[in-house]
Amino acid sequence: MREMIDFLTASSSWSGSAGIPERLAAHVYVSMLSMVVAGVIALPAGLWLGHRNRGAALASAVANAGRAIPTLALLGLATVAVGIGFWPTLIAMVALAIPPMFTNTFTGIRGVDPSVRSAAVGMGFEDFELLRQVEIPLAMPLILTGVRIAALQVVATATLGALVGFVALGSFIEEGRLQPDKGKLLGGSLLVIVLALAADGLVGALAHRSSRWQRLGRSR
Repeated sequence: MREMIDFLTASSSWSGSAGIPERLAAHVYVSMLSMVVAGVIALPAGLWLGHRNRGAALASAVANAGRAIPTLALLGLATVAVGIGFWPTLIAMVALAIPPMFTNTFTGIRGVDPSVRSAAVGMGFEDFELLRQVEIPLAMPLILTGVRIAALQVVATATLGALVGFVALGSFIEEGRLQPDKGKLLGGSLLVIVLALAADGLVGALAHRSSRWQRLGRSR
């Protein structure tokens, strides 16, 4: 514990390209970009297939693939394809984030009560209006749960990027393991945990607010 405190309070840990701010920024950047890219791929696909009530087998396959394929294997394949550093880490994190986002979005939209859909159609809602004004709001808590799971996994697992040359918070853990430097290893681990909890808390707050809006909408 003392070694970790010394590492976190040392001025050298907070300056230069190998300091905490630079590596934290790199970790946040790759995590956020991974989530954005995965969201652009997974959310529209999940929304459309769920709305059309198609693709149940695809959703199951994506969910199973997300659980079955090891992240290290994804990193290895991406490294062979694009080299070391940022890009293989990004590709692996995108692949990791897609399954929970797609599966939860598909399940949430598909699970909307058919009677609610029928009532909306009877009120004159067009196809896109039905999706935007009825299905998405009702499915939003489950959609955000998928985003929350993906965010937590990405932030935590991006530490493995250090194994393929991506310099971020995981580099502290890898350097601490190799040198060995217990303070750096524990300090890097703590930083990753705090960042993961912050990401989880942020998306969790959005999910809670979405649920509250949903309850308010039902009470009106």
